[in-house]
Amino acid sequence: MRSQGLPSINRQHRSVFPYLFGLFFFLAFLDGWKRAAIHPLVFFEPEGREHLWKFVRGMFPPELSMDFLSLMLRPTLETIQISAMGTVIAVTIGFPLGVLATRTFSVGGVLNEAEIKGSSSRLAIRLLIYSTARGMLSLFRSIPEFVWAFMFVRAVGLGPFPGVLAIGVAYGGMLGKVYSEIFEGVNERPLEALQSTGANKLQIFFYGWLPQVLPNVVSYTLYRWECAVRASAILGLVGAGGLGQQIEISMRMFNFHEVLTLLGILFLLVAVVDIISAKVRTIL
Repeated sequence: MRSQGLPSINRQHRSVFPYLFGLFFFLAFLDGWKRAAIHPLVFFEPEGREHLWKFVRGMFPPELSMDFLSLMLRPTLETIQISAMGTVIAVTIGFPLGVLATRTFSVGGVLNEAEIKGSSSRLAIRLLIYSTARGMLSLFRSIPEFVWAFMFVRAVGLGPFPGVLAIGVAYGGMLGKVYSEIFEGVNERPLEALQSTGANKLQIFFYGWLPQVLPNVVSYTLYRWECAVRASAILGLVGAGGLGQQIEISMRMFNFHEVLTLLGILFLLVAVVDIISAKVRTIL
């Protein structure tokens, strides 16, 4: 009789949980709506409509003169260079830290059983390296690239370089975190087969680990490059060069028709990067 009653009790728990979760979500939504001070009707008030219409009307017609477009050539190239070099630095930071932050590569899994077994000091050192790598990745990605840009502008001055450093450090933490998760999901059977043939850990990584994760690693890295193009425009607002700095100047001077042109250029840059990323993914 007891065994027959357990399934009904479990079904009752399962039937109650969705309602409790729904109630909690609804209360959290109401609290978030209040704390975020969301007032959609502001757009429809007379003052809001007036300012919004003034902004939209000032954007047309866009600035398409050859003098202005030729002046924007250098900031456009700067934006591309900031995003590309920032992504390179991010990969340089994120890839090795992502490897060290992979538990199955550092402190667990079949590859480490023989080395760690019976050696508490070796296990402690590996746990320290693993924890340090994960801590650094958490630190890098917890601080927004906008704040990193502020700090680097103070350190190295205005220009594209602080934008490159900000993207490199912030995106390095993001890439490293995702890389470690991708590494964790590899099939360990090919790794065991290589280990049984006498391959060392470096050979196992390059011939067993890397071929499995390379498509996902490249795909996510290209996605982050696309995000870096947009981020480089935002970082320009704090003096990190590129199109963002020109957008900030045009906004400050109320030249909204120039802003529309700059946003169009930024859209084309993101579209081109997306096309390049799609081509590379098809090759892989």
